[in-house]
Amino acid sequence: MSSTPLPGIGVRYDLTTREQRPLSVVAHRDGSRTLSAYRKDDPDACALSVRLTSGEAAALIDALMPAHHSPSLLSTTELGLVAERVELAATSHWNGRVLGETRMRTETGVSIVAVLRRAEAIPSPGPEFRLAGGDTLIVIGTREGVEAAAVILGRE
Repeated sequence: MSSTPLPGIGVRYDLTTREQRPLSVVAHRDGSRTLSAYRKDDPDACALSVRLTSGEAAALIDALMPAHHSPSLLSTTELGLVAERVELAATSHWNGRVLGETRMRTETGVSIVAVLRRAEAIPSPGPEFRLAGGDTLIVIGTREGVEAAAVILGRE
């Protein structure tokens, strides 16, 4: 993403998507935003331009944020990694079993970096760590890996 100051107007932010679609947002000094999408075959031809009030822009930002769709999402990085909370149900197949039996890293590529149990945080649990229903596991990996981990840990 690049930014260009627009004296007297605000700042223009330009982004080219993975699909090579140019997008821009002009952040106006009054708090409004202009969102523009350009044609893939002609980046100088604007295909869509929408002016949003500051409230509409805030609502759109909220809808675009990953946390909006996943309250368990902790963070994302430009490296493509996410950290998410996954709760182990009391009826889970893994309740009372050791972490190593899940084969989590082998099967999904994710790491379980901590377990939250009641008011206690257990950092870097090893393969011999015994899981319990109600545990919240902090899982880090790719989005796909974290989703696969949640499926495995959700097994009953």
